[in-house]
Amino acid sequence: MKFGQVSNPEEIDFSLPPTPQETFDLLKANKQEGSLEISVGCAKWNKADLKGFYPRGIKDELHYYSRQFNSIELNATFYNSPSKEQVITWKEKTPADFKFFPKIPQSISHYSRLINTDEKVTAFVDSAVLFEEKLGMAFLQMHDNYKPKDFDRLEDFLKRFPKGFPLAVEVRNEEWFSNKEISQKLYHLLENTEVTNVLVDTAGRRDIVHMRLTTPIAFIRYVGANHPSDYDRLIQWVDVIKTWRDAGLQKLYFFIHQNIELESPLLAGHFITHLNKALDVNLKIPNKENSLF
Repeated sequence: MKFGQVSNPEEIDFSLPPTPQETFDLLKANKQEGSLEISVGCAKWNKADLKGFYPRGIKDELHYYSRQFNSIELNATFYNSPSKEQVITWKEKTPADFKFFPKIPQSISHYSRLINTDEKVTAFVDSAVLFEEKLGMAFLQMHDNYKPKDFDRLEDFLKRFPKGFPLAVEVRNEEWFSNKEISQKLYHLLENTEVTNVLVDTAGRRDIVHMRLTTPIAFIRYVGANHPSDYDRLIQWVDVIKTWRDAGLQKLYFFIHQNIELESPLLAGHFITHLNKALDVNLKIPNKENSLF
């Protein structure tokens, strides 16, 4: 993942911004009894990217990965909308508590730019729904150059998107966040359509770590800089998540990337260890005697 990559991470201020009052108000209004649902994973499961993660001789990468993590940010679906048969195959290889978070295909977000996409959306949803109880949430990631001038297009897309199918949205262009009126308009649209706002923590784009939730779900895409500071940055997130949990957060979806992905499982293990301690939960830690091989 090259978005937000910098050559000088030691010069970046990685402090997380304060949580806006609107987020606390939303969490309080939706607070429920019960434990926080937590999904933590990487973006990919293939050996080429996660070199060194798999024991020697592993042939089925998804089978092994899904017994180390409880979720995957499924970037594979960005390049090609999956067939129903493919979804069923993936589903059947994974444990009962595993969840998939498929990315909306680029044919919808980047090539069509949300115009005349009903048939493509239907094809994607008709396949992805076959994950059944293992479907976490799909997410729509817009191109860097998708700007607020096309707000109406996004609004129409979200209002037409199949109801009941969980969706998150990530916009990236700086204009969405440089003008408060525009960003508030976006947040209100997401709230009104019950769509989750994706938070991205990456070195070169600190403006999109906005901490503004639009549902009682935190969908966080964390991008390390392959730098020692990556580990301390994750501790900051643990502190924030504990605060949000106490305020009423219902679900946490946290996905860890690296510019060089092979370090992602190491970062994830570090994050899960501290999350377990801070929240008194027991998420399995990758490559810590969880393997069935």
